Amino acid sequence: MRRCLLVAILLLCWLIPAASASASSGDDGNELIVLSGAVLVRDDETTGDIVVADGDVKIRGTVNGDVVVLDGDITIRGTVNGDVVAVFGQATLGRRGRISGDLVYGDEKPIETRGSRVAGDVKKFELGDASIVGAIGFWIVFTVSLLLLGLVLLLLAPKAAVAVARTAKAKPLLAGLVGLLAFFLIPVIAIAACVTVIGLPLGVVLLFSIVPLYTIAYLTGAFVLGRLVLKKATVLAFVAGLVILQLLILIPIAGGLIGFLATVFGLGVLLVSLIRARS
Repeated sequence: MRRCLLVAILLLCWLIPAASASASSGDDGNELIVLSGAVLVRDDETTGDIVVADGDVKIRGTVNGDVVVLDGDITIRGTVNGDVVAVFGQATLGRRGRISGDLVYGDEKPIETRGSRVAGDVKKFELGDASIVGAIGFWIVFTVSLLLLGLVLLLLAPKAAVAVARTAKAKPLLAGLVGLLAFFLIPVIAIAACVTVIGLPLGVVLLFSIVPLYTIAYLTGAFVLGRLVLKKATVLAFVAGLVILQLLILIPIAGGLIGFLATVFGLGVLLVSLIRARS
């Protein structure tokens, strides 16, 4: 069962080989997301959160955040200022290995060399636990649902996708500003309209349209992100952007901000594209 869950996640990642990476650490304070490949944080390097779907992680420097690896081994000879989670691999701490948070493992018990230190707890979690399986299952179902909805929209309006891509490239700043204003103004206008008898129908329609509108905006943001990876593709660009975005939103705190920015920018791109189409 747990292998099936991992395979389902990795299938989404492997849909886009171009999004895979074998990389050294990111810049100081930046998160590092790797779909498939090895990660090395060298002695003089510092990075933020590290999330790896499939690949080994070696840390000799400093990680100012959490380290989460779905399928791969983790070797720590430096410092992790956060939690370490090894799902289907083994975590090994060298004598200089330091973890300021918890060390959580799934399959294999960690190897702790004499001299290493874990400030938090060393504990095992069971992937059969309903809460964990439920969370993973919900993420997969939600991602697949968004994927299907996006593909249907692309099928129904392929020219709209081209217009969106052109707008995102030509008017990125304008799209961002328009999206930010619209994101907050639409609910305010809807609530204000509901106060009056004449505006009540409009307010109700706006309130019910907020969720689908913001969902489409999020998908638009994913498509724009995918075009940065696969510049001339359409369907593959959308799939790549959605997979990357769905992995990014898994990052604690920062993930919520990333999802918000994607929705805001996507909403702005949609509105500006409509205005440009009218002219």
